Amino acid sequence: MIKSESLNPQNISFYLSHQSSGCYQETENSINVYISKDSLSHFSNILSDLGTAKNIQSSLTNLEFHRVEWGLEQLVYLGILLQNSSNINQLVFQLNRFNTECLSELCEVLKRNGVIKEVMISESGIGPVGAGLIASALKVNESLEELQIWEDSIGSKGAEELSKMIEVNSTLKLLTIFDSHPITAASLISAVLARNRAMEVHVWSGENGEKSSKVVEFVPENSTLRIYKLHLSDSIRVACSLGWNSTVKSLDMTGVQLKSRWAKEFRWVLEQNRRLKEVRLSKTCLRDKGVVYIAAGLFKNQSLESLYLDGNWFSGIGVEHLVCPLSRFSALQSQANITLKSVTFGGGRTKIGRDGLASIIQMLTTNESVIKLGIYNDESLRPDDFIRIFRSLERNATLRYLSLQGCRGVQGEVVLKTIIQTLQVNPWIEDIDLSRTPLQISGKADGIYQRLGQNGKTEPQTDTDLFKDMPLTEPKSCRVFFCGQEYAGKTALCNSISQNFSSSKLPYMDQVRNLVNPVEQAVRTSGMKIKTFRDEGTKISIWNLGGEHDFYSLHDLMFPGHGSASFFLIISSLFRTPNNREPKTPAEIEEDLQYWLRFIVSNSRRALQQCMLPNVTIVLTHFDKINQPSQNLQLTVNSIQRLIEKFQGFIDFYPTVFTVDARSSASVTKLTHHLRKTSKTILQRVPRVYQLCNDLIQILSDWRAENYNKPAMKWKEFDELCQVKVPPLRIRSRHDNKGKVEMRRKAVAVCLHHIGEVIYFDELGFLILDCEWFCGEVLGQLVKLEVRKQSSKENGFVSRKEVEKILRGSLHSQIPGMSSKVFENLEAGDLVKMMLKLELCYEQNPSDPNSLLLIPSILEEGRGKPQRWQLSTSDCIYAGRHLECDDSSHTFLTPGFFPRLQVHLHNRIMALKNQHGATYSLEKYLISININGILIRVELGGQLGHYIDVLACSTKNLTETIRLIQQLIIPAIQSLYHGLTLTENIMRPECVQNLTPPRYRKTQHVSLQQLKRALLSVPAESMYDYQHTWDPVSDSGRPVLRPGFDLARDLLSEDDFREVLHRRYNDLYNLAVELDVPPDTDPDGADHTGNEPDKVDPSFSGIAKGVEQVLQRLKIIEQEIRDLKQEIQGLKYYEHRLLIELHRKVNYLVNYNIQVEEKKVPNMFFFVRTENYSRRLITNMISGMTALRLHMLCEFRGEMHVVEDQIGCEVMQVDNVAVKSLAPYMKKFMKLLTFALKIGAHLATGMGEMIPDLSREVAHLTGSSLMYGAAGAVAAGAVGTAAMGRMQGSRNRSRAAESSRDIKQDQRAAQQWVVDFLRDRECSTGKDIAEKFGLWRVRYRDDGQIAWICRRHMIIRANEIIEVPI
Repeated sequence: MIKSESLNPQNISFYLSHQSSGCYQETENSINVYISKDSLSHFSNILSDLGTAKNIQSSLTNLEFHRVEWGLEQLVYLGILLQNSSNINQLVFQLNRFNTECLSELCEVLKRNGVIKEVMISESGIGPVGAGLIASALKVNESLEELQIWEDSIGSKGAEELSKMIEVNSTLKLLTIFDSHPITAASLISAVLARNRAMEVHVWSGENGEKSSKVVEFVPENSTLRIYKLHLSDSIRVACSLGWNSTVKSLDMTGVQLKSRWAKEFRWVLEQNRRLKEVRLSKTCLRDKGVVYIAAGLFKNQSLESLYLDGNWFSGIGVEHLVCPLSRFSALQSQANITLKSVTFGGGRTKIGRDGLASIIQMLTTNESVIKLGIYNDESLRPDDFIRIFRSLERNATLRYLSLQGCRGVQGEVVLKTIIQTLQVNPWIEDIDLSRTPLQISGKADGIYQRLGQNGKTEPQTDTDLFKDMPLTEPKSCRVFFCGQEYAGKTALCNSISQNFSSSKLPYMDQVRNLVNPVEQAVRTSGMKIKTFRDEGTKISIWNLGGEHDFYSLHDLMFPGHGSASFFLIISSLFRTPNNREPKTPAEIEEDLQYWLRFIVSNSRRALQQCMLPNVTIVLTHFDKINQPSQNLQLTVNSIQRLIEKFQGFIDFYPTVFTVDARSSASVTKLTHHLRKTSKTILQRVPRVYQLCNDLIQILSDWRAENYNKPAMKWKEFDELCQVKVPPLRIRSRHDNKGKVEMRRKAVAVCLHHIGEVIYFDELGFLILDCEWFCGEVLGQLVKLEVRKQSSKENGFVSRKEVEKILRGSLHSQIPGMSSKVFENLEAGDLVKMMLKLELCYEQNPSDPNSLLLIPSILEEGRGKPQRWQLSTSDCIYAGRHLECDDSSHTFLTPGFFPRLQVHLHNRIMALKNQHGATYSLEKYLISININGILIRVELGGQLGHYIDVLACSTKNLTETIRLIQQLIIPAIQSLYHGLTLTENIMRPECVQNLTPPRYRKTQHVSLQQLKRALLSVPAESMYDYQHTWDPVSDSGRPVLRPGFDLARDLLSEDDFREVLHRRYNDLYNLAVELDVPPDTDPDGADHTGNEPDKVDPSFSGIAKGVEQVLQRLKIIEQEIRDLKQEIQGLKYYEHRLLIELHRKVNYLVNYNIQVEEKKVPNMFFFVRTENYSRRLITNMISGMTALRLHMLCEFRGEMHVVEDQIGCEVMQVDNVAVKSLAPYMKKFMKLLTFALKIGAHLATGMGEMIPDLSREVAHLTGSSLMYGAAGAVAAGAVGTAAMGRMQGSRNRSRAAESSRDIKQDQRAAQQWVVDFLRDRECSTGKDIAEKFGLWRVRYRDDGQIAWICRRHMIIRANEIIEVPI
């Protein structure tokens, strides 16, 4: 059979010592060979023949040997067979017997073989020696993947040899050992773990005839190591091998008896291992000492996610240590372990006790990582203890699963009620396992599961108002800000006022001290102090702003926001210092008051919406030192009255100026009454606040009392408080709209900030509950850092550690008996972060945690240093912008503005993607920037800082340079002061180039808008070469700057110049539309267009095409594909065509009707009103207007203009008849006049000197609805922009055509009114009209038309006219 070529078996099994010999083909591919005891010699022959049978060698995959007693010769034949069989995979020896020589030969065979994948040796008695020989073979063999040794005792020595093999062999995938003793498992599994082998290991044992059981199991596929039983020393060895292991993720030692010695080693595993995710140590008999070691390992562990310790024998001490790394014990402490998500402990022999319960509650209150907590089968906790546990869960937002299965203390109605209440507050808990608890056994847990289901419901998304269900109410607290310089008497006045409030009404708030103690009285008030008291349900807080100049930069932060119930007392001393009797001059007092008034106006402008003017009362102190009224006092009163008049409309002044002795409570009685009364008035006038705010005030006060009077709370703590105590601000379901609730909470926090109950800045991440502590101790110390003396600063930079050290030292109060509360709640690092977020400083390198800091408040002035540009070559261009407060007499850039700008601008520049290594340096009033090759200086200047100069030196073109200023610098400035308007002026380039000192360049700038208007007022051909002239500047007769000029194109960027062209095109477009009016000349209906086409046809055929071409040209401008010179050339062409049409249109209005009393009076008239020594053009007529003067234009065709020095005729009052007669005429004529002025037509037609600033006035009017007034509102629609396109143009033309049908009636009514008016004024003769209006009646020689013209035209056009006097 073996020699038969038709036989190709895959499996051959040999059974020796059988009753009879034979061969049996079990299947097509499987053969069983039976050899009796008498025929054992045939076994060698068969093996020999198999070694030479080529067909069998190629097909054979599995060889099995049963009950074979091997000899050396047989093993040699087996070696030949295995060597020649290329596909053999499995080799099985069952109940075989090997002597030492045979085992050695078998090992040599395995060493040489590179094909076999699996070797199984079962009940073959190889012993430790055989195991050692197999191990030596496998150190060489690189093909074997599975080794199984069953029912054999290899002993510890054999196991050690196999473990050494494992350290070398990396191809073995499965190792299965069934030994009579479990001692073999430790060395094997330790080697696998220590070498990080991906080897599946199964170790079984059957000791003393007992039933076999598994000892160790490791499955790499799921990275799970399960240990069923091991001696203690073996467990320690396995634990040591896990230290640097990376293959085990789950360790299960449930039921293995462990002691503290093992736990001590496992602590090191927890500290070193980075892959272990789950550890199960249930029922391992661990006591307190062992749990303490495990807990110690958790402090450094950063990978473990689940820990099971239920069924052990530890007490409350063990519980206390176990949850310690999962807890926080102060607001400043970080949680040691943040990766552990699931913890389980408990059991009948675990005694949690009082200490353990307290630790569990602390963990549940402060932990931010644990998702699942299990307390199993506890018998030590009572129902009251579980009530405390559930109460602590009200503040926990991370726990999702709580298991209390088998806990006897979970019983009773009170526990049930507490669980329901907790679930109402805490929607994050997804499941509570109460199986086998008395509560569940009694059937009372159904309500709990129902509530859990409700917490899991998805809330329907609605678009309703976020704050719809938050009722509003009148605020109950009002703030009074005491403003004034140092030594003004603010603190003394505050103390005297507080004495005037009855003590029975005065339970001071927690943060308020009673009268200043004697120690504090000896020290001058530093920083901001707050006193708070109640008056009939109204809370009044006096915020005493620090008068020292160091604190001025912080006053902006404390300024009340929009709608805040607050008012101001500006307090000024009548004397320079309290210790002498040297009175202040009226000018000094006025300067003092004016600073604070401008400060109040400037900051109130920052509010998005002013619901009311800031309320201010002026108080003069130290009045007791004045013995008798003096002239000086009267002058002071007069200067204060002037200030009140100056700031009228900006500030709501209390009319009475109080003069008091700040130290006398009797002297301030009236002032105290005023504070009470004004507070109530203010509270009634300001917007209402959320009712929740009044509720939260008490809730926050209670929270402080429960938390050691903490002056600050983190936003997370505020979230927890809202969730627990404030149902309207509660997240009701874990699928609820959390963003919506968060917005509501922030809105309430902002509201509390506005009413002065807390200080809250969104970017800080916490709320300040003790405002005096924050303003006085924290911010007050930040601006007074004596860094100059204590640090080696470089260019204003100081190390973060140095700043923290100084903060730590300076924030402890210097007043004996008073200790700082700062470091009980905030670290110095937190204060540095706060400074960064409030933009009080910036980091030199934000990516470096130890980066240097720059604090603008410690910068020194750069006086005396040479001022010059670092980059100065012949091809440099120089440009500057002067940004000035629009209303500098009432507003200014507050002292806190420029230091914040220095930080804000730095942060903006460093955030740019294309800043390419920009450099940034500061001095006290200067910012120097070098970005992308452009040098920029930003300088603060002016009295109290009412303007900023931005100077630039660049090798790039003017447009790029100006673009950087307008897109980076100016927006940064505006973002810090939303309410203030800064006008942009162009600085003289020579001043920028030479860095002329600010005192000399005060007049060397021109308004950007004024220069644009000037360009708009000149003819097109003059725009490109327009020059702006600079006045000279001298100092004590010494010339500093000579007179000069710059071309407008060198002052404006291309963007600005194109804007001017764009506006000119718009004007031309509007004029083109307005001129397209059908002709109508005959009042009786006769049409003379055929006879006089040149005179009466106001439109020309090209106008429609002209409009289209204008629109097309606008698109060209927007695409910036043509240069400015070409644009201006094209502009001149269209402007010329439209001006011709404008003249024709005006002539049409002048001459269309010559039959009104034979044109005995001029047709073209206008009205002027005198205001503040200037003359204003009237563009609309309203009944009741007074003090107008009627003027007439010279009507010479094509050259209409205003007559110089014309007296005109006074109109006392405009009545309804005049309005009815004149309004339509004003609408049509003034519109044409306006367009003419806007495109510069008045220069072309001799109208340049019409009225001072007329073009600017008209340009101002055209942009608003006041342009044509009530009577001309319809016509305002014609002033559209070209962007409206053809549709808008057609609408305007149709409207103009419709109105032209009534033009004869309108014009006739207006002229008749003029005739009647002049007749009433006895000004109807030619002599009278010549005297008052400088006009003479003439007739043109060529066409016979009548016109009224001026003396100049009478002379220069004498050959064209004939005078026809009346």
